[in-house]
Amino acid sequence: MNKVYFITLGCSKNDVDTDLMNTILDEKKSEATNNVDDADVIIVNTCGFIESAKEESIDMTLEVASYKENKKLKSLILAGCLAERYSNELMKEIPEIDGIIGTGHLNKINEVIDLSLEGKKPVFIGDINSEYLEGNLKSKQDINITEYVKISEGCDNFCTYCIIPKLKGKNRSRKLENIVGEVKYLVENGTREVILIAQNTTDYGIDLYGEYRLAKLLHELEKIEDLKWIRVMYLYPDHFTKELIDEFKNNKKLVKYADIPLQHVSDNVLKRMNRRTNKEDIKNLIKTLRSEIDDMVIRTTFIVGFPGETEEDFMELLEFINFAKLDRVGAFTYSKEEGTPAANLEGQISEDIKQDRFERIMMEQMGISEELLNSKVGKVLEVLIEEKADDKTYIGRSEYDAPEIDTEVIFTSDRELEIGSFVKVFIEDSQEYELLGVYNEHSK
Repeated sequence: MNKVYFITLGCSKNDVDTDLMNTILDEKKSEATNNVDDADVIIVNTCGFIESAKEESIDMTLEVASYKENKKLKSLILAGCLAERYSNELMKEIPEIDGIIGTGHLNKINEVIDLSLEGKKPVFIGDINSEYLEGNLKSKQDINITEYVKISEGCDNFCTYCIIPKLKGKNRSRKLENIVGEVKYLVENGTREVILIAQNTTDYGIDLYGEYRLAKLLHELEKIEDLKWIRVMYLYPDHFTKELIDEFKNNKKLVKYADIPLQHVSDNVLKRMNRRTNKEDIKNLIKTLRSEIDDMVIRTTFIVGFPGETEEDFMELLEFINFAKLDRVGAFTYSKEEGTPAANLEGQISEDIKQDRFERIMMEQMGISEELLNSKVGKVLEVLIEEKADDKTYIGRSEYDAPEIDTEVIFTSDRELEIGSFVKVFIEDSQEYELLGVYNEHSK
């Protein structure tokens, strides 16, 4: 029996792909292990989105390759975006790699394992526009309180800075009933929060049904008994329908949290990015969400230093941040990616200017975030307990925060509390990216 160890790099979508490969391992030949020292096969699920992600993937591959010297490792397999994009170069430069499986062939993982162990160095890439691949259901013992559920693969946006459509293909939605079935199974086995992900969740359904079906999907998920929170990430602004806004207003399980990657607001920059929206539409969307949905939290990301971004364009972005008062902002300096149209645009920005603009935007947002965080002091929040720090201290999240990227709630309790339970916490203070509080056993 081959012991298989998975290493996952990059975004939460890669986590889901790793789970998929894990569920379709041939149980007669292979089984997953949590101990790298026991592994006969190590599969590194790589990321190739930006330069730093590529470097991390290569560094990890080289580290794993060294395991062949003093561990029982027989086969090193690369999966994911970097493997899809640079298969020839990787096989040539790192001879310790025994096989490559691209983003369109995850269902062939058993074949790749077998061939790699025979020394045949299989490479399965291409076919990125194949029908959405449904895996087996996750093993019950591996199911968590919070689970990510992918609702589609690929992207039709073709933003000029992004390589994803070349690596993941066009948008392919899962059938609605398959998603609902998976979530029901997860909830029956302990999941209380599901996080819906895709390259672009607002495009869900358009390819299968000829209309946007995210609102319909959320409506169906609300009916699942014992599901507590539904969270949606990667909501592109251009297809934020009225039905979706109504769902945020009325769906009792859909948390009041919208992750909307805006990337910029200057019309000049948006056009060069090939974003299908403009500053006025973005401002109107933010106004609508704020006015129609009580306590709505909005997270976004911005790219600074994009080719052709002038100081005036950047000042527009700073002014928008002060106008919108967004709760969570992640900023990135533009990364020139080989094979993207933006890499060939005139007006490339120096690294010094990129870094200066990054620091300015984060400084501008810091004060806003602190103010919004401080507004939670004195309130009682419902918190999902994720960890016990010591005898009386717990760490968790409110509905306004996604795992790993947002605010934590650190609170004390004299009473023993269960990891994975939802409790009421009185917020006493805030500091940087944390809320501090105390368990409020009398709140309902």
